[in-house]
Amino acid sequence: MPENPSPEELKRQFEAAISGMELDDLRSLTDTLLSRASLSLTEIARPALRRPPLPEPAMFRIRVDLDHSSPPIWRRLDIHADATLDVVHQVLQAAFGWTDSHLHRFALGGGPFDRKSELFLCPFDVEEGDDQGAPASEVRLDETMQAPGDVVRYVYDYGDGWQLTLRLEELRPKADSPTAVCRDGRRAAPPEDCGGITDAASLAAVIDDPAHFDVDEVNQALRDPYFVLREAGLDSRLVNLAHRLQYSETGDALVARLVSLTQPLALPSLTEMQVALRPVTWFLEQGSGDGITLTSAGYLKPPDVEAICAILPTMAGWIGKNNRENNAHPLQDFRAWLQAAGLLRKSKGKLLTTRAGLKLLDNTGALWDYLASRLIPTGKGDFAELSALLIVAHVASSPNKEVPFDTIARVLGDLGWQSGDRERLRGYDLYRVDGSPLPLLNNVGEAAKRVSFREPVHLAAAALAHYALLTSTAG
Repeated sequence: MPENPSPEELKRQFEAAISGMELDDLRSLTDTLLSRASLSLTEIARPALRRPPLPEPAMFRIRVDLDHSSPPIWRRLDIHADATLDVVHQVLQAAFGWTDSHLHRFALGGGPFDRKSELFLCPFDVEEGDDQGAPASEVRLDETMQAPGDVVRYVYDYGDGWQLTLRLEELRPKADSPTAVCRDGRRAAPPEDCGGITDAASLAAVIDDPAHFDVDEVNQALRDPYFVLREAGLDSRLVNLAHRLQYSETGDALVARLVSLTQPLALPSLTEMQVALRPVTWFLEQGSGDGITLTSAGYLKPPDVEAICAILPTMAGWIGKNNRENNAHPLQDFRAWLQAAGLLRKSKGKLLTTRAGLKLLDNTGALWDYLASRLIPTGKGDFAELSALLIVAHVASSPNKEVPFDTIARVLGDLGWQSGDRERLRGYDLYRVDGSPLPLLNNVGEAAKRVSFREPVHLAAAALAHYALLTSTAG
């Protein structure tokens, strides 16, 4: 056989190979060829067209056209160049009057379903893994376009197939302005679930005035709490939770609570921080040097239990002598939290301060930052992460008030979570969640001012929670 046979020779050999095959054999061969062809297509690497972000802040003026619309339906938007594509998605939803009720994706180098395109995917598509592509939340707008004429494509609702073309018209200096502002546009966008209509005659059957466009209406939509909260620097995971709940019973109350956190943050003084964090620094001090000697069962010895219980807020109202750690559950939880946070470690029968803890021992401000960074576990939207986010948000917005655990449980229920017995969550279900921030937050403050778990939130604990939501790397 020739080393590089021609198409005609390959065809001849194939016909000779299948000559005389039974129908069942032909069907089996066809299935095999189709499966291998499908596999090879999925293995084709998509192009890497994403660029490094611009070195300087900028504002992009972008014209967005609804593909195949007649007459043209379009919007002209000024958008921060450093906005991530998940935020740009929300901008487009507001600009075209849609409700974020369907899947979407962005594409660079071709259409949203082209094999030659680099894709930036919505969370569902990322989880499904059917297409290669980075999460839209991890990609900045200026990594996809940088010069006038650059194009990014977007699709919303794979059924109706609303495809938009974003074309960069102009780069401007970044101004102290909202994330996005609508400057101009033409005609009403087709409404949700109308079947992919893009011509005026057909649109007239589903909307009163296909020619209607009001730039002020669009800009009002672009001041939705989603944008206000993102611009305030609040943890983006929490903002996304509130957005998911916007049509639920608990959504309005959560948004109002989060909006209250956009006010300027008042931090405690350094002296107030030192007082509030005294239970933490007690462990760091005692664990330095030779460390804290533990019992053979791994518990703190009675004198150490008595010493820490005298300053630990959650032990102030605890029943008993408070001299045995195995009978002092709040103390056990607090110590376990400090170990999980990387401040303490057990070694050879002793409790020792870690290297990280030793660096923070004489730096109260740095310790405050460190504790804030460990309040919310990083997961993939699991129950521990979501419940921690909501607990921290409610503590932050409840200074001198009791934490509304039943409210938090209802929010989690609206997000689809249930208790282990498939019943609706109750507030008490949140006390023993792995990675909960409660063991720390309940112990920030003076011991004499706390006599039970359900005491009002200490001002310092609220400030620490608030600070965590504004400084999180996810924000």
